[in-house]
Amino acid sequence: MPDKRRSQAAAPMEAEDGLLLLQSQALAEEEAAKTKGEMLTRFLKDKLAKEERSSTLNLQKLSTQWRAVLRETKDKELRQDIEILSQTFARVMDCKDSSLATDLEEAEEQHAQALRSHLHNVDRLLQLQRCRLTCLEEGYDAQLEALKTEFEAERYGGGEGQQWHPLAVL
Repeated sequence: MPDKRRSQAAAPMEAEDGLLLLQSQALAEEEAAKTKGEMLTRFLKDKLAKEERSSTLNLQKLSTQWRAVLRETKDKELRQDIEILSQTFARVMDCKDSSLATDLEEAEEQHAQALRSHLHNVDRLLQLQRCRLTCLEEGYDAQLEALKTEFEAERYGGGEGQQWHPLAVL
């Protein structure tokens, strides 16, 4: 019976050993799963960091390209605006040139009219002055003739006792 006991005693030992073995296997599996989980977590974290760097880099590239597109668009818009403003400026300058040319022609016409009027007035003044001069000459000639006649009359005519004095006539 000792064998039987031994086998009965060995059976709980074997059961314990099996249980220990199972526990150690479970522990090993748990540790392997934990290690695998940690590795998976590290891998995912690394992948996430790599994706974030790639995302940041791609976002910068997109921003750069978007700015280039916006610059190009703005460049085209500004060039069109400059062309429109240039044409508008040319039209305004043409209008102002024609307006100034018209104003200049009017001013020249007014100047010519004023000059003609001035020359006409100067001619009238000259004619008036000539007329006055002619009247004065005629008056002078008439007085001279009268004085000559009076002088001749006094000289030949009657004033024997009187002497002639030039201031006496006046």
